[in-house]
Amino acid sequence: MMALLSGLSEWWRGSTAAIVEPAAQRDAARLAQLHGASFHRGWGEGEFETMLTERNTLVHRLRLGRKVIGFAVSRMAADEAEILSIAIDAGQRGRGLSRNLLLTHLGHLAGRGVRSIFLEVEENNQPARRLYEWAGFAVIGRRERYYQQPGGEQLNALLMRRELS
Repeated sequence: MMALLSGLSEWWRGSTAAIVEPAAQRDAARLAQLHGASFHRGWGEGEFETMLTERNTLVHRLRLGRKVIGFAVSRMAADEAEILSIAIDAGQRGRGLSRNLLLTHLGHLAGRGVRSIFLEVEENNQPARRLYEWAGFAVIGRRERYYQQPGGEQLNALLMRRELS
């Protein structure tokens, strides 16, 4: 009986399973908030509104219950795509949620005919590098002093690629 009540309570509050789904215009403010909290130069709400209307841009949101806790954005050209950004709410990191988000996003890109995926990641961002390596991305290049930090420090970027089949 307790399990039934617990299940009903969970259903009433909203599922605790994280769901990856297409983002919508109404998500732009939340996506901008997540991006700004995750990166030194955050994208604004207007930038997300524009991306959400572009045919060559794919945006997924990661939702936990009613709350959007992450996103992935890619831009497509012919049979290639570049992952522009992936972010997870700081309070939700370290739980493996980004794996499902990334794999679902890659699956949708493959479904649109994308064969090669590229991305840039800050060289010292170990959590992101582990995620991308786990997902089959390999380092194919390096951009010296690519990321400008608020204090003036310049950090290197690694260029990574993964083939989809």
